[in-house]
Amino acid sequence: MLTREQRGRAVVFHLAKRAVTSFRNHPVNDEQLGIARAVLLPDEFSLWTRMQNRDQRHSLQVLSRFDVLCSHATREERAAALLHDVGKCESTLGWFGRITATLVGPRTVSFRVYLNHEEIGLRLLRNISSERTVAVLVGSNNDACAVALRAADNV
Repeated sequence: MLTREQRGRAVVFHLAKRAVTSFRNHPVNDEQLGIARAVLLPDEFSLWTRMQNRDQRHSLQVLSRFDVLCSHATREERAAALLHDVGKCESTLGWFGRITATLVGPRTVSFRVYLNHEEIGLRLLRNISSERTVAVLVGSNNDACAVALRAADNV
């Protein structure tokens, strides 16, 4: 069992690592784009392409880890891995703004939009994705794929 101080350090390390890995915002390459296109339905792919480049790259990394953790996953479950942060496409915050929002909380409308990206993503996906994709994103602890997705996203 970790102490409160150890948990705090782990959170800070996790956030610092995510900040460093998301600094670059270069576009995904054609091969990566093809992976997303092969997994996602046309409307899902259109929504996915609205995400910032850093979020697209992150979602592909999550999919890669998810595929290892949940090797029996269906297309719908794999789509959830790619779409888990799609609500961030509604945010206008750049790299520094995202870090600030994470540190200070929902003090402005822009920060609230960014911090509520999971709810926003579910709203955007409800009419274009399968029930299974949405169910994995909602994330019951009894759902092995939902648990695997959370683990794959925890970098």
